[in-house]
Amino acid sequence: RFAMAKLIKKYELGIVFYILDDVKKVALENNVEHVNSVTIEVGEVSTVIPDYLLDCWNWATNKNELTKNCKLKIETIKAFSHCETCKTEFETVKNGKTCPKCGGSHTYLVKGDEINIKEIEVI
Repeated sequence: RFAMAKLIKKYELGIVFYILDDVKKVALENNVEHVNSVTIEVGEVSTVIPDYLLDCWNWATNKNELTKNCKLKIETIKAFSHCETCKTEFETVKNGKTCPKCGGSHTYLVKGDEINIKEIEVI
């Protein structure tokens, strides 16, 4: 169980490094001295564990003056799927892969597995 938690945190840490690379590029391009907060959107079926992401964020941001004490704000993107049979769009988490209208299983995820940087707040 402990080994699995470490493995999962490595996934979140990789995401944090990726986000911070983008934040640092934007800051450099705009002559920013400090980043106050970053708002990200996380799909509800993205497999990201928000608490682990926050732990990794707090550790990583305090290693650099540009992001020291930078807050991470997480907004959830609801997951939706599309039924190819009846063309209905439905909530994925609530219904799984089965269309609630026709009962069909020819469905695919439309949104809800992504991770996006929505906003970077700076001084």
